Amino acid sequence: MTEIFGYPLPVVLGQLVLGLVNGSFYAMLSLGLAVIFGLLRVVNFAHGAFYMLGAYAAYIALQSLGINYWFALVVAPVAVAAIGVVIERLLLRHLYKLDPLYGLLLTFGIALIAEGTLRQQFGSSGQSYPVPDALQGAMNLGFMILPIYRAWVIVASIAVCVATWFIIERTRLGSTLRAATENPQLVQAFGINVPLMV
Repeated sequence: MTEIFGYPLPVVLGQLVLGLVNGSFYAMLSLGLAVIFGLLRVVNFAHGAFYMLGAYAAYIALQSLGINYWFALVVAPVAVAAIGVVIERLLLRHLYKLDPLYGLLLTFGIALIAEGTLRQQFGSSGQSYPVPDALQGAMNLGFMILPIYRAWVIVASIAVCVATWFIIERTRLGSTLRAATENPQLVQAFGINVPLMV
């Protein structure tokens, strides 16, 4: 049997696939962080907490409200985005012209509040929920059995990353957003409401 660094090839390939699954989560997390920093110039320490908030929003939608998995996949990000917009409008907006340290401290405080609240409500261990029927089963890759829900994570992550890139780089909205972050006065001179857009 072929070995790499003393480990059988199927074991190495299996670990690479699991690393790809975990990396997909991190890719979506870092993508959001990069977009926020790129557009708003705010180091958002609360970004991970919002990611967690989205997971718990989906969990509550699935378990407590009995919402379908695919609908919860839409509702949870929209709910967390609404919370993010409220926080940005009420708190962060006032700090844009100040030292970036203030935004960092504010978002760090928001992260502590969100994490503490969820820890008190749900405990510090993860919450399990049943895998949806459409994502049950597994695929035989020859060197490992990959559950379909893990393959879904990879596909969804790639789709989100490509869609975000496309919106920012290839649409009128994206070009306006990029221009608004580079030269907001010029963009406002063209009659575009920059604060509303960003």
